[in-house]
Amino acid sequence: MGIIDTHSHYNDEAFDEDREELLLSLPTKGIDRVVNIAVDIESSKECIELADKYDYIYATVGVHPSYVHEMQSDYIEKLKDLAKHEKVVAIAEIGLDYYWSTEHKEKQKEEFARQLELAKELGLTAVIHSRDAAKDTLDMMVAKRAGEIGGVVHCYSYGVELAREYLKMGFYFGIGGVSTFKNAKKLKEVIAYLPMESIVLETDAPYLSPVPNRGKRNSSLNIPYIVEEIARIKGIQAEEVVQRTFENVHRLYPKLG
Repeated sequence: MGIIDTHSHYNDEAFDEDREELLLSLPTKGIDRVVNIAVDIESSKECIELADKYDYIYATVGVHPSYVHEMQSDYIEKLKDLAKHEKVVAIAEIGLDYYWSTEHKEKQKEEFARQLELAKELGLTAVIHSRDAAKDTLDMMVAKRAGEIGGVVHCYSYGVELAREYLKMGFYFGIGGVSTFKNAKKLKEVIAYLPMESIVLETDAPYLSPVPNRGKRNSSLNIPYIVEEIARIKGIQAEEVVQRTFENVHRLYPKLG
């Protein structure tokens, strides 16, 4: 039993210089499994390539809300084909993001709905990206009966009230480096509120490094800082956080074996 990073992007160019060296080091540093997350068709293929190369890496396929407007109309069929790979565990990351632009709001909603339907059709879970889109995300997930699909709300950034709604749906919460930031008062309150049964660990590597490495390139090797913060907030031992999140991920992604 070890740490599982449920959300990374090791195909990102930030790892081009030392990707293999870093990935080979993970099992020696207590990192048991990694789920590498796609953001478009090309990265979906790259995630699968990494999963083929490393026993302990698993993949997702999906299109991030910031890229859906760039997709050809047949992209769902391409995702469906890629999702046949034995190490694909989810449709991800999908959702709504109004932080960078609200220009393609309706397109984002339309493609979020299509990808949720794809997850349901294929019997896969979903990893939800929601930024500055709290109400629309929840409304769509309720309308599409996302509780029947299940999955993770990645990099959860809203308050306790909304967390309660996602808990009712049976979703897990991806907790990462932001939890260690001094100004993350709202997230710390959410962590205190959540049952341990609903928490999984993530990095979003190469982004969102925890303190004391904030601002530097992130990797799964930084997860112990996240574990310590969750343990502090929950008043439990770090070992319990690792064990409970390990069990949670195996319920979420049985393919991890």
